Amino acid sequence: MSTDHVAPPGLDDQTPTTDYDGFAEAYAAETESSLLNAYYARPAILDLAGDVTGRRILDVGCGAGPLFEALRDRGADVTGMEPSAQMLELARKRLGDGAVLTQADLNDRLPFPDDAFDDAVACLVLHYLEDWSAPLAELRRVLVSGGRLIVAVNHPFVYKHFYPDRDYFTTHEYAEEHTFSDQRVVLSFWHRPLPAITGAFTAAGFRIAVVSEPYPAPGAHKRFPDEVKTPDSAFLCFLFFVLEAA
Repeated sequence: MSTDHVAPPGLDDQTPTTDYDGFAEAYAAETESSLLNAYYARPAILDLAGDVTGRRILDVGCGAGPLFEALRDRGADVTGMEPSAQMLELARKRLGDGAVLTQADLNDRLPFPDDAFDDAVACLVLHYLEDWSAPLAELRRVLVSGGRLIVAVNHPFVYKHFYPDRDYFTTHEYAEEHTFSDQRVVLSFWHRPLPAITGAFTAAGFRIAVVSEPYPAPGAHKRFPDEVKTPDSAFLCFLFFVLEAA
């Protein structure tokens, strides 16, 4: 496995990060109604989750709480976990004192007992991690047998499209510049080829039930006509999975 850090030209003046504390408010504001988050990732996760009434769901990397709120509104019993203290503070303000929120990191043992949840949702979380084996094992541990892990990650084919000269078939770190509410941030990600992604899931004791490349949500064309050219336009950005705990 290659672990070389690969940064686009011009980004050497800013250290890549996965720590959201420094730009939590900017990120939350930008992604509240953005195309990729509000009209693509979150609706796709909710569609894959289906009827969640009464289900105990762990929202992994819950951020400021928009997905937590949507699942709760649909009748789920939601617990949020998030490593960023500033993100958790925003989530508490959004969700109220009754929301169950825990500061926890997927790289550590999770502060939950075995079989604590019916489902777990990891929306745009795993691609920040170098090693998936221990985090996936922990998620499998806290899920009941037959429970679901619903995942959204950066699409590996999109990486190859934007970086055609890089080695698709190695797992390696790379950096990208993003702007959230006018705040410039260089984020660090880990690219994995598709076999490495699916192999990590099955090695952790999950069965791949669904692989999805969804359309944007209704209303995306009207809100973002430059990016979504027609009401039935499709595009690749993230790759979605429903995994069943064996």
